[in-house]
Amino acid sequence: MQDIGVTVRPEGAPMYQQIFDQIASRIRTGAFPEGYRLPPTRALASELGTHRNTVVRAYAELEAAGFLSSTVGRGTFVKAWRGEAASVDTPTERALPWSSLLSEAARSEPIRRFLRYRRAPGPRDVIDLTKMQPPEELLPLELYRRCLDHVLRGSADKVLGYAPKDGFRSLRARVVEDLARRGVPAPVEDVLITTGSQQGLDLIARALLDPGDVVITHASTYAGALQVFAASRAHVVGVPNDGEGPDLDALRRLGARRPKVLYLMPNHANPTGACMSRARRSAVLAWARDAQVAVIEDDYAADLELENAPLPPALRALDPDVLHVGTFSKRLIPALRIGYVVAPPSLKPHLVALKHTTDLGCSAINQLALAEFLDRGYLVAHLNRIQPAYRARRDALLTELRARLPAEITWQRPTRGLSLWLELPDHVDPERVLEEGKRRKVLVAPGHHYAADDATHPGVRLNFCWEPEDRLREGAVRIAAAIEAAMGGDRSGPVVDMV
Repeated sequence: MQDIGVTVRPEGAPMYQQIFDQIASRIRTGAFPEGYRLPPTRALASELGTHRNTVVRAYAELEAAGFLSSTVGRGTFVKAWRGEAASVDTPTERALPWSSLLSEAARSEPIRRFLRYRRAPGPRDVIDLTKMQPPEELLPLELYRRCLDHVLRGSADKVLGYAPKDGFRSLRARVVEDLARRGVPAPVEDVLITTGSQQGLDLIARALLDPGDVVITHASTYAGALQVFAASRAHVVGVPNDGEGPDLDALRRLGARRPKVLYLMPNHANPTGACMSRARRSAVLAWARDAQVAVIEDDYAADLELENAPLPPALRALDPDVLHVGTFSKRLIPALRIGYVVAPPSLKPHLVALKHTTDLGCSAINQLALAEFLDRGYLVAHLNRIQPAYRARRDALLTELRARLPAEITWQRPTRGLSLWLELPDHVDPERVLEEGKRRKVLVAPGHHYAADDATHPGVRLNFCWEPEDRLREGAVRIAAAIEAAMGGDRSGPVVDMV
């Protein structure tokens, strides 16, 4: 096999990222010219002493970025590299070299991953199982309009001005009542209103993390959280799940690295849907207390119950130092962009100060309209409408998947949330499933978008909230065909450029 000069260091960046960076650099400098054939993934993995999936992932991302092209049976080849067009050599026309001015945060792998895979609008007949938001028919349009009209007529001075730095007290009080309904204790003074839960995570990261600090997460976790931690230049480490929650032995071993933050989604982890048992919650919190690690509890899927099974207690109910983050985007209206953080009294002022430097306050009109919405009891009425609808959509997808997927593909029936995680055998590349799905006009989310590190098990996430039941059934048919093709079966199907 030809020596292409790629080396990897276990103590450096993730191995697939090192392979990506080194091959991309050689293509940009002309060391690998157009038409240059790269070694097979299995051969390069053997040479580097790493898993073949690591090389497959690096090649897939190089192809997605436009560096490579691959053909089954022929191999992987370098595409023509044209670089950047030369700028006009005049003082008034010369462009700044933005790529060389970018910060380390902007060049981090989670941010680059977002740039490579941000989705362009596809044809209308594409079945989209990547959207995690309510469809138009399940939005409370009329109820929310009433609340907007009410606050505009009665509180114009507040509605059209700046909001208090930590949010209107009327909304914070309604949030406290809503949290109490779900067993989450929270004084009004501890609640901070944010622009969605994403801003809440960003504020916590900026308040607690310095470059190089260690953050522990689920091995597969919310991509937006990975981007936030990357922007803080923290080092993210995934902890495996043993069925009840984060593996305690793995957590104890990671304690030697002096982690500062543990980020968890205990009720419905994104993307896997895993739920932590009550016993594991208590044990993890005891470990965190002993290790002096701050715990973030992300309850993004609150109230999206698909069964009547009771939830274990919230982490915040077990430990008042837990930072509880929530949002109204998934269960109500994404465009509200209203979330909240429940923070210990000694930390909240720092979050408020950091928030003020960012946006000078959340939308006043949306805060007051949402407070009215909650005060009128509309949220519970809305949940009574959407929960059966999501349950029916989940069942439609699952029924068809059971009939069509091979036995090697496993999953757990979700009892809450909006997504289903298909666990793939080690030899099946989630990127290949994505590409085969696009051929068949169905979109899925490959697991490495949510990977904390290279140890993540392969899988794909399917969301069942956006599409109606008939399209979900057809989507399951197409997904089964895509997985069969990725496992080496039929590859037929129209190619559609959707990304």
